[in-house]
Amino acid sequence: MKRTKRWALILLGSSSVLLVPWTVVLALTLPTKTEVHNWSLAWIGLDVLMALGCAATALLGLRGDSRARLTASATASVAVLDAWFDITTSAVGTELLEALASAVAEAGLAAACVFLALSKGWMRTNSSPAT
Repeated sequence: MKRTKRWALILLGSSSVLLVPWTVVLALTLPTKTEVHNWSLAWIGLDVLMALGCAATALLGLRGDSRARLTASATASVAVLDAWFDITTSAVGTELLEALASAVAEAGLAAACVFLALSKGWMRTNSSPAT
């Protein structure tokens, strides 16, 4: 294994360990309620990222470009995050039911993206576009 890759992996492993106490600190100190500025911009931003990720994955995938796996992975992550925040920030009742329904669709999108990111044989081995 190359030295740079090994150090990057050690850094990731160390980060995972350091995030445990940080998460405990956050759990103990964050307020349960807060006023949020730019609320709509945050939500719109997640949906824009998801739409761009879907478009980039579709375009790259249709061209046979292996970089579609990267955009599919990123899009799956955004879809899961969107579902998480939809559910955890919803009020109990109709709002939560709507968030759960949206989460089902976002989970389907994430699953499709993970499938595309992990599947083999549908893209050329190089990343140059089709001519």
